[in-house]
Amino acid sequence: MEDYMIPCMNKTLFGVDCFGCGTQRALLLLAKGDFVGAFQMFPAIYTTLLFFGFVGLHFIDKSRNYKNFLIFFAIVNAIIMVGSYFYKHLN
Repeated sequence: MEDYMIPCMNKTLFGVDCFGCGTQRALLLLAKGDFVGAFQMFPAIYTTLLFFGFVGLHFIDKSRNYKNFLIFFAIVNAIIMVGSYFYKHLN
């Protein structure tokens, strides 16, 4: 599975991690059951999964409005991604 991961174009071209670097490896760690390792690899993994879960609900369940949940999780996810990016590069 690790042989088929897509390389980060930002890291390949510029040598710098992007805000989403580690997502694929974190998903792989989740599939293996390593929940702590997945969080350490990409701290926004759980909020990203919640965000995509609500995106799915938004398209499947038309009787409810998930707009507020989507906005909330998008903002929380962005804050975690930016915070972890700077934390990783400043340490």
